Amino acid sequence: MTARDVHLPVAAQSGVDSLVADARRAERTGYDRVWLPETWGRDAATVLAVIAERTDSVGLGASILPVYSRSPALIGQTAATLQEVSEGRFRLGIGPSGPAVIEGWHGESFERPLKRTRETVEIVRRVLSGERVEYDGEIFGLSGFRLRSDPPETAPGIDVAGLGPKSVELAGRFGDGWHAVVFTPDGIRDRLADLERGAELGDRDPAELRTTLSLTCCALADRERARELARQHTAFYVGGMGTYYRESLARQGYEEEANAVASAWGSGDREAALAAIPDELLDDLCAAGTPEEARETIERFEAVEGLDAVAVSFPRGASEDEIEATIDTLAP
Repeated sequence: MTARDVHLPVAAQSGVDSLVADARRAERTGYDRVWLPETWGRDAATVLAVIAERTDSVGLGASILPVYSRSPALIGQTAATLQEVSEGRFRLGIGPSGPAVIEGWHGESFERPLKRTRETVEIVRRVLSGERVEYDGEIFGLSGFRLRSDPPETAPGIDVAGLGPKSVELAGRFGDGWHAVVFTPDGIRDRLADLERGAELGDRDPAELRTTLSLTCCALADRERARELARQHTAFYVGGMGTYYRESLARQGYEEEANAVASAWGSGDREAALAAIPDELLDDLCAAGTPEEARETIERFEAVEGLDAVAVSFPRGASEDEIEATIDTLAP
């Protein structure tokens, strides 16, 4: 059975208490796990620690921590600490992000993202083992690092985010799972084949890998408002967050639409960017509309064989009331 998670919002939050309230709402209404991204808002580690202290049973996860903004050793320390304060409920999601974030916001050079991600996974595993870390990679070289505290009794799973065939293959070969975003049902199926190939290359059982899709959802009585929010969100990611999402949509059969959105967004014509997203594409990427429509769409994604969890995510422009309504409406 496919689990249903919540992917906590990065926007429209008045404070940490609001994020905690959403996590507690998700726990109360039966969601399996809450994930917190780390982009341009509050840092994920601090907020997840607070959520861990104020919840009892819901799983917690970071989705994702960029591998360029922290060292692998620090990511390992953070994962160990969050596993401790959550009493074993934590799962780590990492990934390279993209040039717009890493170069534009962090001032780091976005070089060799796949190699950096692979080495980060390997180092984090060694940190979480509690053993002395000796690592001689192409990007990182570590000698002598070791946790001063006891390692987690159960190491948290390490999931890898990715959009393209090679990055998803890497998740299957080295990670414990894959995180997907901005995918159609058919697009997910195509990439799951890459995940299985990666597992085979790593001599691993694909059934032991956990695949999670972050799905933009907005379930409101006001259908047009829900769809407009989802359309705005999609246009922002395709048009304003670099080339990766556009290229991913092109691989999924929407090259013309993705290029039109990006072109309009790049020229500053936001209205044209929104208009370039047809209803067919919106329905293939988002669960947005009336409560009945949203539930039907999320169930269509949950029917994809090999998808272990669908995380209810929210449009950037959604208000706190609209986020709460969507959490309640789509509760498992």
